[in-house]
Amino acid sequence: MYRIDLNSDLGESFGRYTLGLDDQIIPLVSSVNVACGMHAGDPVVMRKTVALAAGAQVAIGAHPGYPDLQGFGRRDMNLSPDEAYAYTVYQVGALQGFCEAQGVGLAHVKPHGQFYNRAAVDRALADAIAQAVHDVNPELILVGLANSQLIAAGQALGMTCAQEFFADRNYTDAGQLVPRTQPDAMVASEDVAIERVIRAVKDGAVLSNTGKLIELHADTLCVHGDSPSALAFVQKIRAALEAEGIAILPVGA
Repeated sequence: MYRIDLNSDLGESFGRYTLGLDDQIIPLVSSVNVACGMHAGDPVVMRKTVALAAGAQVAIGAHPGYPDLQGFGRRDMNLSPDEAYAYTVYQVGALQGFCEAQGVGLAHVKPHGQFYNRAAVDRALADAIAQAVHDVNPELILVGLANSQLIAAGQALGMTCAQEFFADRNYTDAGQLVPRTQPDAMVASEDVAIERVIRAVKDGAVLSNTGKLIELHADTLCVHGDSPSALAFVQKIRAALEAEGIAILPVGA
């Protein structure tokens, strides 16, 4: 049986500013990654997002990022491994507190934005993040880009790791995400994105932006929930997966 976890990065509103369609996206996915107040989100939003996810009975994950609210965590920061470790423990611990207060478990951790992208290729950073997650709770699932250094770092610690595929992002020949600063970073066509998802799940492969075949194993699929068309896109992807007989389940379920 084919299966995939359908995840979305949520809880990204801040104060009076609302970002995303969290209440509408959450019932359509099987897991959520909740911003922890560094790149987005705040304590009130974190609490509300955990409650929404708990009510929908989807898996809840922490989404720690660079301490960069103004840049939404998408600017690189030259954190030392010690700093990266501390920021990860701080953010994961904060969300774990909100989960415990509402009687639900924290299931996984997925770094955000440039923290995630840098950890995909920087083994020292990857080791620091993986060690931080492991030290908070070695049973937490570590989510990272498929074939990345973050996955290797988690596996070296004996952790359960979930290799991630992005429905709406293009890949380089090296298997990395095309930077958002480049014009071809995003997959513009929803139909093409869905075809790529089905191929990744069933065939374990994706074509790069130059047409190179990249082999990968996809445990979890990310769909972004902060664009105007996000809701319709998630609905279409979920329907396509179900039509292909692909089960939508959290990692480890």
